[in-house]
Order: sequence, then structure tokens, then C-alpha cells
Amino acid sequence: MVEELAQADDAVAACVDAAAWSLPEHDLIAALDAAHRLQQRLAAVTLTLVREIDGRGTARAHGASTTAVWLRERLRMTVPAARRLVDLATTLDTGNPAIRHALADGAVTLEQARVIADTAAMVTASAGIEVADKAVGVLVGWAGQFDPTMLRRMGTRILDHVAPDLADAAAAAALAADDARATRDRHLTLSTQTDGRLRLTGILDAETAGLLRAAIDPLTAPTGPDDTRSSGQRRHDALTDICRLALRTGDLPDNGGDPAQIVVTTSYDALTQQLGSGALDIGLHLTPDTVRRLACDAAILPAVLGGAGQVLDVGRQRRLLTGPMRRALVLRDGGCAFPGCDRPPRWCAAHHIHHWADGGPTNLTNSVLLCGHHHRHIHHSKWTIRLGDDGKPEFVPPAWLDPDQLPRRNHYHRRT
Repeated sequence: MVEELAQADDAVAACVDAAAWSLPEHDLIAALDAAHRLQQRLAAVTLTLVREIDGRGTARAHGASTTAVWLRERLRMTVPAARRLVDLATTLDTGNPAIRHALADGAVTLEQARVIADTAAMVTASAGIEVADKAVGVLVGWAGQFDPTMLRRMGTRILDHVAPDLADAAAAAALAADDARATRDRHLTLSTQTDGRLRLTGILDAETAGLLRAAIDPLTAPTGPDDTRSSGQRRHDALTDICRLALRTGDLPDNGGDPAQIVVTTSYDALTQQLGSGALDIGLHLTPDTVRRLACDAAILPAVLGGAGQVLDVGRQRRLLTGPMRRALVLRDGGCAFPGCDRPPRWCAAHHIHHWADGGPTNLTNSVLLCGHHHRHIHHSKWTIRLGDDGKPEFVPPAWLDPDQLPRRNHYHRRT
């Protein structure tokens, strides 16, 4: 097998640098189909090898606790992905051989094989092996038309086709199996990148997915015609708003005896002169503009250091304009005050018109409500804010946007 795989590797390597641009369209599509079919066949070989390695106990012999952990080190996979590979290899080895043959023939993808195997296990438990064999045949045929998501959805009612008298009971069993699988596979991983950013990956169960979508979807709509963020950037900023709201509630559990909060460390000169960066207590670094913007926010604990690094001030948790002052600000602005924004007050923080770091006071006449997106926008753009003669906030655009720099107001929250 090793020799055959080496030959296949050479053949694939010869295709990597082939001039795809010179192929006629029908050959280009045929080549794509062939590459995809080869990928599935190689997946079948991989599963066979993984099953043998797992059965022999190779991982433990090499000092790993499980085959999944060994695969993580050997193939640089995540442990959840490796565990799913081991589970599928076991299932295909002990289950209906038609699934393995379909994968080896390139008739189904790895994910489709996993769906069919899960469905076959459910049907076997509720209707027996013979009915499950019929279900596998139908699903393998459907795999040529439907992706894994649709195939799994159709699999929940497979008995309507192969055993109608058992369909209702099977649907209940499938729902229970989906719930068990979601509970087993749920995870969330936070990985610090080399450039200081954080990568967020995971799989949510149905309930958590519903909660997240209910919270995040209302915040992902563009805030106006000048909102040029991509959908991914809007979801990122929506998650930021949700976290800020959670911190402002004060209902989160204590962390190490302290309330849940962000701690930003910077020097006094860096803060006042807009020069230096800052650092979070989790080790990530912040730009000077970000430090100054965070100085406006609630639930921020500023740790201001002198020139020699000694602590000059570890400020009180800054809940700006609380109580009657916050209510007065909400009554005045009605929500995010930036022109055209419809974000409600609960998604907004109080922004210092004259920056706190520059000595600006914390009072109603020096504050304005801004949502997370427009708070960042104000700190990174040339817009200016002032209160009009009637005490309402107005926003003066930069000259490149409006040469006349006519003040603008948010009329979305105005009460008739």
C-alpha cells in the first residue's frame, strides 16, 4: 500500500503545477470532478488506516493517551476533528459495508458518509438491520443530489420511504440522536494568534445557537448608508456589543474575587499625550486610539502607571452616568445619537465629547450615547460632536465628506 500511495502522490504532484487555464471548460469541470472523487477515495483509505492504528493500540505504544491525541500531533489536527475521524472509522468498519464502498468509489463525501452512518445507526436502533440496509441504499442514492445538511434533514424521515409504519417513532429517535450528538460535539476554542488577535472557533448546540442568533442578528444589520463593514465584521462588532452589555449588567460571576471587568494598563503620559499603547490583563496589546476609546466605556478599570512603572492610580470601575444621570442621557438621546443609527440605549455606552483622558468631565453636557460601531468610528475619524442651542447632540462631518461641514443630527429617536 505504501508504494501505491507514493505513486499516487507523485501523480497528484504532477497535477499541482498543471496549466488549468489552458483546459477547455468541459475538461476543467471533468478535472474538478475527478479531483473531488479522488479526495473521497483517499478519505476511505485514511479511515481504513486510522481504524487499524486505533485497533492495534499504536497511539498508546507511542505514549499518547488516545488515538485522537496521537492524530493531533501526527497530522496536526484538532482533537475534536481527530475524534470524529476515529469514530467514523470505527462506525464504517463495524457498520453497513455499503457506506464504506460508496466512499471508496467516490460516490459520497466524508461528511455524507458520516450523515449516512449516523442515520443508519438510528434506523438500526428503531427498526432493525434489514430496514437500516434499505435506508443506506436510499441515502447513498440521494447523496448524488443533496449536500450533507440536506441529507441529514431528509434522513430524519427516511422511514417514510423504507418503513412507513415506523416513521413517527424513528423521527423521535432521530431528534434524540441529534441532541446527543450536539451535546457531545459542543465546544468553544479561544486561540491567541501571534499578532495578538484572538481566533474564535467552535460548534454550538441547537439551544445555544438559537440564543446567539437571537442576540446577534438584530445587531448585524448595517447602521446606515455609510456603513461599509462586511457581514463578518458586523457580526464581530455585534459580539462586542453583546459582551459590553453583559459587563454593564453587573450580573456576571466574580472572577478571582473581582467583578467581571476589563483592565487596561497604560502610562499616564501615554494616555494624556495620545502617544503610547496599552495592554490588557490577558496580555493582548492595544493601540493608543483604542486605549483612549476604552477610557470612555463603562466596566473599564484603568491602571495608570508612572514613568518608573509604579502604579499611580487603579481607578474605580467606571460606570459613567449611572442612575438619574444615565436615565437623563437616555431621555435626551433616545439611543445612539450618530445620524441615521437606530441602536437602542441598552446597546450604547456614554462617550465623552471632550475626552476623559484630556481632562473632560463626566457629566451630561459632556456625554453622548454611541453604539459600539459609532463609538469606534468617532475615535478613528475626523467627526466632531457638540451640543446645539437646544442641548441636543449634533455631529459635524469631516471636510472630505462634506466641504460645508453642516452639522447633522439623528432623527430616528426623535419623539413627535
